[in-house]
Amino acid sequence: MKRLLKHPLIWLGLIVAAGMVAYPFYQRIFAPNVTTPNEAPAEFYIYRGSDYRMVGEALRDQQLIQDLKGFHWVANQMNYPNHVYPGRYEIPHGLSNLELIRLLRSGVQSPLNFTFVKFRTVDQLGDYVASKLEMSKSEFMEVMNDEEFLKEHNGLTPQTAMTVFLPNTYELYWNIKPRAFFERMFKEYKAYWNDTRNERRKQLGLTRLDVMTLASIVEEETNKKDEMPTVAGVYLNRLRKRWPLEADPTVKYAVGDFSIKRVLDRHLETDSPYNTYMYPGLPPGPICTPSLPAIDAVLQNEQHKYMFFCARIDGSGYHHFSKTLSEHNRYAREYHRMLNRRGIR
Repeated sequence: MKRLLKHPLIWLGLIVAAGMVAYPFYQRIFAPNVTTPNEAPAEFYIYRGSDYRMVGEALRDQQLIQDLKGFHWVANQMNYPNHVYPGRYEIPHGLSNLELIRLLRSGVQSPLNFTFVKFRTVDQLGDYVASKLEMSKSEFMEVMNDEEFLKEHNGLTPQTAMTVFLPNTYELYWNIKPRAFFERMFKEYKAYWNDTRNERRKQLGLTRLDVMTLASIVEEETNKKDEMPTVAGVYLNRLRKRWPLEADPTVKYAVGDFSIKRVLDRHLETDSPYNTYMYPGLPPGPICTPSLPAIDAVLQNEQHKYMFFCARIDGSGYHHFSKTLSEHNRYAREYHRMLNRRGIR
C-alpha cells in the first residue's frame, strides 16, 4: 500500500478526486451568484415576518441570484435563519453567496430618499406613505389620530398634525416605525422654524399654525412662485381688516371635491369651519401640505393695498390684483364670461 501511495499517478488521482469533491462547495460559497440589471446595485426589500427561505425565493424571483440551493446551503452554514433582518438593502452585482449573506445578516440597511410634494388630506398622505415605506396606511393613520401622542408635540391635534410634514426630500430607512417617522418629520419641522422665521411670524402676529394654514391656501390659489407673496399679502390685508377670507380653495376642501372648477352658490352654503365665506378668520388647519416657497411667501409677503384678486383669462395662470371692489368685479365678469364660453358651469 505504501508503495502504491508513492506512485505519482495515484497521488494525482487523489488530488483530482479531492478537487472534484471540493469544487462544488467552493462554487457554492465563493463563486459569483448575484446578477443585477446593468450591473448596478439593486434594491432588495426584506419584509417583516420573512424567513431565510422567503428571502432566497424573493432573490430568485427578482432574478438577482441564479443558484437558490447554494444560497440556502451557505445560509444554513452561516446561521442566517436566526439572523434575518427586515429592511432595504442595496446589493452589488457579482457578490458570492458568502458575501451576499454577510450583507443581509449584518442588518446594515441602505436608506432611501423619501420625497413628497403636496397632499390635500391626511388620507392622501397616508396612501403615499404606505406606498413608499413598509408601514401600512392604518399604522400611519393610527399615529395621526392619537390625540395624546400628538398633544406631546407642541399641542398638535389630528386636525393640525399634517403641518409638520414639510414637502421636501428626506433620507429614511424603509422600515422606519410609524411613531419614529412622525418624530423625524417633527424634528425637521422644528429645525425649519428657526429663530429668524419665528421672529418674522411674531412680527406678523401669527402662530406657526396660522402661517402653515395661510400658506396652504396660497399654495392652492397659485402655482406661480413669484406671485405667492402678493396673494399672501391680500389675505393678510383681509385678516387685518377682519374681512372674511372668501378663499375658493377652502370651499373645495369643505365640500371635499377638489375637482370643482367653478365655485357656485350651492358650494358656499356648505356649513364647515373650513368654509371661509361662511366663517371669518383662518380655518382650523391647513387644506394641504404647503410648499416651502408658499410658507416663505407668507413670512415675506408683499406689502401692498390689494384686497382682491381674480384669475387672468389669458391662460397664463397669473392673477389680476385690485384695491377696489368695482375694479375686481370688472375682472371677475371677464373671467365668468370666459368660463361660460368654455361651458364650465
